[in-house]
Amino acid sequence: MTSLEVSEETEDSGPGGYAAARLLLLHEKERSGPPRRAALARLTDDWLAALFAAAAPPRGVALVAVGGYGRAELSPRSDLDLLLLHDGTADKAAIAALADRIWYPVWDLGLALDHSVRTGAEARATAADDLKVHLGLLDARPLAGDHGLVAALRTTVLADWRNQAPRRLPELDALCRERAERMGELQFLLEPDLKEARGGLRDAQALRAVAASWLADAPREGLDAARRRLLDARDALHLTTGRATDRLALQEQDAVAAELGLLDADTLLREVYEAARTISYATDVTWREVNRVLKARSARPRLRALLGGRGGAGRTATGKPPVERTPLAEGVVEMDGEVVLARTARPERDPVLPLRAAAAAAQSALPISLHAVRRLAATATPLPVPWPAEAREELVTLLGAGEATVPVWEALEAEGIITRLLPDWERVRCRPQRNPVHTWTVDRHLVETAVRASSLTRRVGRPDLLLVAALLHDIGKGWPGDHSIAGETIARDLATRIGFDRADVVTLATAVRHHLLLVETATRRDLDDPATVRAVATAVGTVGTLELLHALTEADALATGPAAWSAWRASLVADLVKRVAGVLAGETPPDPEAAAPSAEQERLAIEALRTGEPVLALHTEPVVAEPEEPEPVGVELVIALPDQPGVLPAVAGVLALHRLTVRAADLRAVELPLDLGAGSGPVLVLDWRVAAEYGSLPEAARLRADLVRALDGSLDIPARLAEREAAYPRRRGLTAPPPRVTVAAADSRLATVIEVRAQDAPGLLHRIGRALEGAAVRVRSAHVSTLGANAVDTLYVTRPDGSLLSDEEAIDLTRTLEEALR
Repeated sequence: MTSLEVSEETEDSGPGGYAAARLLLLHEKERSGPPRRAALARLTDDWLAALFAAAAPPRGVALVAVGGYGRAELSPRSDLDLLLLHDGTADKAAIAALADRIWYPVWDLGLALDHSVRTGAEARATAADDLKVHLGLLDARPLAGDHGLVAALRTTVLADWRNQAPRRLPELDALCRERAERMGELQFLLEPDLKEARGGLRDAQALRAVAASWLADAPREGLDAARRRLLDARDALHLTTGRATDRLALQEQDAVAAELGLLDADTLLREVYEAARTISYATDVTWREVNRVLKARSARPRLRALLGGRGGAGRTATGKPPVERTPLAEGVVEMDGEVVLARTARPERDPVLPLRAAAAAAQSALPISLHAVRRLAATATPLPVPWPAEAREELVTLLGAGEATVPVWEALEAEGIITRLLPDWERVRCRPQRNPVHTWTVDRHLVETAVRASSLTRRVGRPDLLLVAALLHDIGKGWPGDHSIAGETIARDLATRIGFDRADVVTLATAVRHHLLLVETATRRDLDDPATVRAVATAVGTVGTLELLHALTEADALATGPAAWSAWRASLVADLVKRVAGVLAGETPPDPEAAAPSAEQERLAIEALRTGEPVLALHTEPVVAEPEEPEPVGVELVIALPDQPGVLPAVAGVLALHRLTVRAADLRAVELPLDLGAGSGPVLVLDWRVAAEYGSLPEAARLRADLVRALDGSLDIPARLAEREAAYPRRRGLTAPPPRVTVAAADSRLATVIEVRAQDAPGLLHRIGRALEGAAVRVRSAHVSTLGANAVDTLYVTRPDGSLLSDEEAIDLTRTLEEALR
């Protein structure tokens, strides 16, 4: 259907004809993207113009599209931003009647409408008070009526914008920053808002407004394409959801990807992130230039007054003040608050210059100028392989600059310099991470890890290896399979390329291969088991590598997100490192079987055997990882009771009812000497580390009373937990994947190790305990690790007689647990 045919149908059939033509257009598979948006705008223009004409408007009136509609960029569910402009000569009642004849048909079709009725003077006055109105009027486009009236308004509004730029642009900058703070950065969000998040469509429009001020202009390379990509994604989102939404929710991403003809949701996110990154980088460069120009303008009158006129000392022959250039490194200078290339710099003869300039910028905490980066990208010769020592040192200097590394790295990445230096970087660039624990995309996470590692370099003997390992530790995520295994090979190749010697290459490859070893072992394995410590010592090999991995583990976790690191995890990792260091020094790990119970455990066990009931001690003083670390890692709860069935599920259930999070649990049977006069029989001693989910800790007496009731059956824990969950339904969203239970390859002589991965929920350990009781296995210890919504619980289990389970029994147990947790 042509635009003329559509126009004729809308005039003949009214709103119904427009609605039918609109529906037909939106479902045309052959026409999408900019052509469809433009066609939808033309179709809507014709319909509104027909409504305007049919209402017999008086003279001196015009219907105007503003904002996104003014730019002729209508998505399927976009608002219609309309201004009924008049010159003030017509009767107010006639203007109101005309407005009703236009607004009501729009509302009748269920279209969102942002409307206003104003004279030119009123529009200018409103724009002067409301920045958003002023921005919308910059895109004013006549639809019907007096076009001269619209042209006059556009001319005056644009002149106002340029005249008021020194006041308006800082206001716009502050508005953009506030929105970014509130909505986050589009390029890192799993469920981004395509319009409002930083790097989204609002920022792209802000760049157009800056360009309209004639004060500064954005880097245009790739900007239009990035904007089109976000608009296309929004179109597809509107079509697949049938709603006017800009948030790309997880559950919509597969459908949106299919609508756009993309492979999958990850491909969609990566394209969206690439577009957002282009807009964000252009935003940074543009606002830096705006602020530089405004600062120079404000300084000019003061300088003129200081010099007593236009001429005088301190000025060049052209009458302009001299530009100060401060040397930073060979071929690199600071000028006007930016790092630029020296006049004598020759990038085509100096392959190290890109890294030298970047290192100098980061060390000085200055931005590197857009012109300098583009010149380096266009003319610098490739580095020889392996790199010369100077290039390797400059890379380490860049990575060691802390927070200042990030903007410099982004500038190099925007111009393709990073992928030229490190070819494997392209596979992790803008790659999303589906785990909500992660704050960043893979590439930004690697840079953030280096930033975190820069503050830990005093703890290691080789700071350069720590920084490079931080940059490369997740480089394998661009390939299928285990990213640590793939990353080891890539790290080996890249380390050789960068120019490290053979021994350093081995160390870096080992660090990448085992960058998760310490935290996973510390949080999921029994550190009292000698096999655990020996396995880590064998993998690490040397004290130097252990030291490197310790710092890398902390940097990696801190760069992941707030849920990935805590004083509790830090204390567990530090404990493991201490034990492994002892083994590497030739010490023999103590045998846990030979360890006697502590004095408190023995005292509680005697009391439990004497009374035949549970006895517990709750140490309410929080334990902290380090003296200067205020964050509590939990409190200790020690329980002793005569050995009987159902202890683990009963204790875990009572703790869940009291909203206590279990971080670790050690269960052991204690045989008391007969000469203590406490009777006979084994006593179970449970040493737990717990933390209050929120609020204060419960009283020990209440815990004991509920535990007694749970053991005698008078407290129905499953029913109570079900009631609480029903009272607080979970937020709707994606269905959690099914639980997965495996037999871990731990080489333990003490117990069979079972690993449970499931959606975290109150009472999860209680349900696991009930299933283990039903399977007639004994739990020696439990190690609980939670990251976001995912729980990883490791259980050391034996037969009732303390022997290890056979392979067949272990596999049967995993199936039993999976069935119980579904």
